[in-house]
Amino acid sequence: MAFGLGVLRLSPTDFWQMTTRELNAAYEGIYGRAASSLTRDNLEGLMAMFPDAA
Repeated sequence: MAFGLGVLRLSPTDFWQMTTRELNAAYEGIYGRAASSLTRDNLEGLMAMFPDAA
């Protein structure tokens, strides 16, 4: 809501009529696409670099 009403300055009516796809497209238009999710290979690499203490 803060993004839609504060950043986009939408009226409450316009905000609540938006679909999640429209809201996401507006977000990506301002902030860009989010980084991709962590893959299993990335996770295993991090676990090897930073093992839990025994």
